Amino acid sequence: MSVTDILSIQLYTLRTLEDLDLILDTVAGAGYRHVETVGSHLDKASEVRSKLDARGLKASSSHVSMAALREKPDVIVEACRTLGLTHLYMPAVPPEERDMAADGWRSLGHELGQIAERFQAQGIRLGYHNHHWELKPKDGAKTALELIFEAAGSSPLTWQADVAWLVRGEADPKEWIDRYRSRVTAAHVKDIAPAGQNEDQDGWADVGSGVLNWRELWRVCREAGAEWMVVEHDKPADPAQTARASFAFLRSIED
Repeated sequence: MSVTDILSIQLYTLRTLEDLDLILDTVAGAGYRHVETVGSHLDKASEVRSKLDARGLKASSSHVSMAALREKPDVIVEACRTLGLTHLYMPAVPPEERDMAADGWRSLGHELGQIAERFQAQGIRLGYHNHHWELKPKDGAKTALELIFEAAGSSPLTWQADVAWLVRGEADPKEWIDRYRSRVTAAHVKDIAPAGQNEDQDGWADVGSGVLNWRELWRVCREAGAEWMVVEHDKPADPAQTARASFAFLRSIED
């Protein structure tokens, strides 16, 4: 299996291009065959599917908000079927909830586990996507991310490991990915610029041009069970260049 068979790109990376046709033309032109959609794309799944088909693209997965999971699960399931995807990830809690106490994170994990059970019955896997704030201790030494997975228990809740955010949270990504390898189904592939560089991009970098060893981290994620490796940059100066440069680097990695 080649790298490009499991490589996707999170369309959030190109959001500043605004026009979906331009975004999809850009990622297809860069060489990608798969994309990870954002929650708003699920609201117009048929239209998005047509645009993907026209460019020979497929949806690998999608992010979806907690509010949407709670309020319109049936609509989400139908959108997933329309787009032909079976992996969903809740990307973040709202800003006002990111400093909540341990009980709040436990409640979130329990609820996500229950939703994951219901979605699994529809052939869809639901997971959580981390940032760095879930690495803060909330219950003694236990972090919010640990509390989420602990509260999810034996449910089928999965994990999209955002490796660079783990590093920014001062965690060892290899240790965390190994610890929760039974939940890993995808990873976000992003890079961190050397200290003091790319400050206009919040310190992020195109994959392969930063400080993370993605040749090694790719292997770590894949060996843990990541089915999809999803390129992302949270604030690229030039989204098209980021898409091209990241693809070019990752294509050189032997799987």
